[in-house]
Formats: sequence, structure tokens, C-alpha cells
Amino acid sequence: MSILDKLEKNQILLSDGAWGTFLQATGLKPGECPELWNVTRRGDVLKIAESYVEAGSDIIETNSFGANRFKLSNYGLADRAHELNKAAAEISRQAAGKEIHVAGCVGPTGKMLIMGDANEEQLYEAFKEQSAALEEGGADIIIIETMTAIDEAVIATKAARENTKCIVICSMTFDGDVVSGFNTMMGVSPSEMVVALKEAGAHVVGSNCGNGIENMIGIVKEIRKTDLNIPVIIQANAGVPEFVDGKTVFRESPGMMASFVPALIEAGANIIGGCCGTTPAHISAIRNSIRK
Repeated sequence: MSILDKLEKNQILLSDGAWGTFLQATGLKPGECPELWNVTRRGDVLKIAESYVEAGSDIIETNSFGANRFKLSNYGLADRAHELNKAAAEISRQAAGKEIHVAGCVGPTGKMLIMGDANEEQLYEAFKEQSAALEEGGADIIIIETMTAIDEAVIATKAARENTKCIVICSMTFDGDVVSGFNTMMGVSPSEMVVALKEAGAHVVGSNCGNGIENMIGIVKEIRKTDLNIPVIIQANAGVPEFVDGKTVFRESPGMMASFVPALIEAGANIIGGCCGTTPAHISAIRNSIRK
């Protein structure tokens, strides 16, 4: 069954938690390419994927957030985009087996169309290359996440839809709160996101990063004002990051995050997981809350 089949049966699905902060805790050094670990430290990446399977995730992602040719060019690895994405999906598929879904992770390119950094065709080809390689490695979902510009999000969504058979999820990162309103760094509202991404072909929309789980409730409500039916994914940080003694600290405990899950479901979330600072313990606590 695809995740859409499961969602049609009113199942609440559980995704995984942080990868970037987990890699850093495992030894990733500043300036080091995280996606290169898919071939140089495969076992460490596999352990992260397995930890989320053990925590009860229905969906696990891949270590491929920055594995597009633009981001990889910063490390002199642009010509290895296919290899690193395929390896990322193979690792997560090994951990997932046949029953758990693998979401090939696609992040922003770092290029802005409005600034002329790249053109639409170049972005499309980069997302096409990445999505196809993730599917080849075993992903059955493409998850485009942490987007702030709607034009880039639309191009990525179309590239994944038109060049793979995968379910396509696209989520954006919003700032603000229920009083001031929610917008991405590029001024996109949750309502504008839903309209544009649904037209582009996204099967699931939502938000990740940028907020702790409490603010995500307001974002889901905004989405539901525009569309009552499209599935919604929420992957919150373990609170807003704080810098303490030169380190990034996330203060929301597993129990704190799990306490907001009932309200998030009531607001209309269908897939719930974590982003920066969340651990297998957070995901396990969210799982228990969903079951209750």
C-alpha cells in the first residue's frame, strides 16, 4: 500500500526525525559533505536509519538533503550526484525493508531564480537527476523540504512528479506565529503554498523546520482554511534552536513534543515527525501519543 492508500483509511503516519544534527553528533565536522558519508561511512548512516525504524517510523528519509548538483559543487562533487543519491536511498531501503516507506530527501539548491543565480531549466534538471537517482535506489516517496521560495518548490515538485513514479511530498519552512501570521523567508503564506503546490502536482504538502511543534498547529489550521482534503505533513524542530556556549541547543523534550500531538491531529495533520534536534526518543514518544 502507498502512503496515500493508508491516509485514505484515516491512518496517522509517523515519519522520522533529524538527520543533520544526528550526523553532527556522530562526528560530521564543519565543512564536511554529509552526503559523502553515504559511501565513506555507510555504516554510520545505516545506523541512523535503523534507529528511526526501531523508534517506530512508518516513513524514513535519506541522507540526501544537499545532494543536488549545485550544493555538491561546493565540495567538488557535482558529478557524483547520481551516485550519492542512489546510495542514500539504498541505505535507507536496507534499514526499512519492504514494509516501511523510504522518502528520498530533496532540499533547496541554494540558488535563487529572482537573483539570476540559475534558470528554471537548470533547477529542473538538478531536481530531475536527484529524484530519479533516489527512486532508483529504492525510494517510493520523494520529500522536498525546507523550501522558502515557491518557484523553486514548484519546479522541484514538477521534476519529481514528471520523472518518477514516487508519491511526492513538498513542505516549506515558515516563520512567525498565530498573531503575526506565518510566512516563509520569501514571503509565501501557507495558503499560497497549498494552491501552488497542489497545482504543481504535490500529493502531500506541509511544513518542516523553523518552528517547534506548538507553532505548527497554527500552520496546519492555515492550510486547512484553504484545503480540507490534501494530506498534510508536519516535521517540527525540538523547539527553536538556541546557541549556548558555542553549541546549538534544542530544549523541547520528547514528552513536551508528544504532548502537542493530539492538537496537531485535531488541526488536520496526517503525517507527523521531527526535524532539527529531534531524536529517536522524540519519534518514539510521538508514536506513543499517536497510538493513544
